[in-house]
Amino acid sequence: MSEFMGNLAGTYDAKEKGFIPGASSLHSCMSGHGPEAEVFEKASNADLKPMFVGKDSLAFMFETCFMMKLTKTALNDPLQDHDYKGCWDDLPKHFQK
Repeated sequence: MSEFMGNLAGTYDAKEKGFIPGASSLHSCMSGHGPEAEVFEKASNADLKPMFVGKDSLAFMFETCFMMKLTKTALNDPLQDHDYKGCWDDLPKHFQK
């Protein structure tokens, strides 16, 4: 699946840093994605009880089996986050090959 998502307001819980309102991301099929390392650890160690998430925030996600690509405008946007993949650098490996 390809996934396009955006943050319209507030803090997106799976990417608490850097995914400001107005930001969007595209993960093409066969590319890894998920919460940043800090958010993964926080969720993995949280008490398992009902909790409210999303207070004062609004995000959207579209998934499709079709390939999507960026426009030339998006590829040349000066606000592009060239260090985006760095949010997973501190994520420990939990599986053996």
